[in-house]
Amino acid sequence: GFRKERAALEQLRGHRNIVTLYGVFTNHYSANGPSRCLLLELLDISVSELLLHSSNQGCSMWMIQHCARDVLEALAFLHHKGYVHADLKPRNILWSAEEECFKLIDFGLSFKEGNQDVKYIQTDGYRAPEAELQNCLAQAGLPSETECTSAVDLWSLGIVLLEMFSGMKLKHTVQSQEWKANSSAIIDRIFASEGVVNSAIPAYHLRDLIKSMLHCDQGKRASAEKALCSPFFSIPFAPHIEDLVMLPTPVLRLLNVLSDASLQCEEEYEDILEDIREECQKYGPVVSLLIPKENPGKGQVFVEYANAGDSKAAQKMLTGKIFDGKFVVATFYPLSAYKRGYLYQNLL
Repeated sequence: GFRKERAALEQLRGHRNIVTLYGVFTNHYSANGPSRCLLLELLDISVSELLLHSSNQGCSMWMIQHCARDVLEALAFLHHKGYVHADLKPRNILWSAEEECFKLIDFGLSFKEGNQDVKYIQTDGYRAPEAELQNCLAQAGLPSETECTSAVDLWSLGIVLLEMFSGMKLKHTVQSQEWKANSSAIIDRIFASEGVVNSAIPAYHLRDLIKSMLHCDQGKRASAEKALCSPFFSIPFAPHIEDLVMLPTPVLRLLNVLSDASLQCEEEYEDILEDIREECQKYGPVVSLLIPKENPGKGQVFVEYANAGDSKAAQKMLTGKIFDGKFVVATFYPLSAYKRGYLYQNLL
């Protein structure tokens, strides 16, 4: 697996939605003698952990769209290079705090399309029907008629997105007879269920996108490039406050710090600005600081750090601190939006 993963990552180097391989080294101190290791970039929270936090409610549309677009871009690139990931699941999609995007990791089962060298691909619950069939035949020692293609990755992503939307693990659902008989009806039911608040038009675009990835016939399944053209991606969503707590970025947003009165008085405003800068610099160099005096964002404090490591440390320490008699709430904020001067109106 090591050689294979290394070769794949070297071939796929340079795409922002694929984990970066920095190098290779030998660990001479492992229990079983020297072992070869890959040195990869450090990433943050996985979709698997995000699902735990959002259980039974599902993730926000902003987060689902962000994840779907990032993973589809990674897949379009990797499929174009002739690779199949073959183990796409929530644990293998990680958030990059520095680049503010989701990245694909774990290429241990990946193969060049047409040269599949492992029979057992994909993880239970995210396994495409053709891979399931191939596994059964391999176990019985029989040759398989069909090759697994890049379409297996789209199936897995379809299930991941359905789990993000529903807030439920779907392993038992997708292994049921009912799913095999009519998966489309089950998807409709998930999208029409009472617990799901997002039943507006964007949800139907997402439903159709997911259905296009979950055709039992791999020939009818949408490719990554085609899926990226879905109308779902043209809808602008704003992140929820939970998203900004869960997904670290180099920018912090402090709420509940300033009263309207202190925004009015120039002298008091300057003093507070200095106090905040001083406090925030304890955790790392502050690149910029912004306190809008008008809406949107009136009285919120935006602190841009040089890197996400510093903003994560600051977020931990500043949350719950008392400043000017008030409890501080610290969330992250998308650097891309901050740089454009775009402040989301309502995030709750």
